[in-house]
Amino acid sequence: MSTFQVEIVTPERKVYEETANMVSVTGSEGELGILPNHIPLVTPLRIAPVIIKRNGQVDVVAVNGGFIEVRKDKVVILAESAEMARDINVERAEAAKQRAQQRLAARQDEVDFRRAELALQRAMNRIGVSQR
Repeated sequence: MSTFQVEIVTPERKVYEETANMVSVTGSEGELGILPNHIPLVTPLRIAPVIIKRNGQVDVVAVNGGFIEVRKDKVVILAESAEMARDINVERAEAAKQRAQQRLAARQDEVDFRRAELALQRAMNRIGVSQR
């Protein structure tokens, strides 16, 4: 079966680097499934899990926005932040979720509301990935 290289990189570090058979991401226009020899593309990513299938194993990474670049033999995800499921501190994610929900309930101004909304999405993404 054909494979390709997958890298997930944040401004701080390389979070993931493996050879894979398939990658599933949520782009700005919806779900994308990438197989070997996919047509080259670059698209923004939503706050959502990235699912990587390789040799019968499935790796899930909580990716909080960024871009995906698909080349013939390599997929590079440039993420604002990313965490492997095993590295997620669930208590911290739950606390962030609670803070974001409180800020959303207060609804002070539009800028704070949008920031709280994004914080809630990131926390929910991390919690969801940690439970897989």
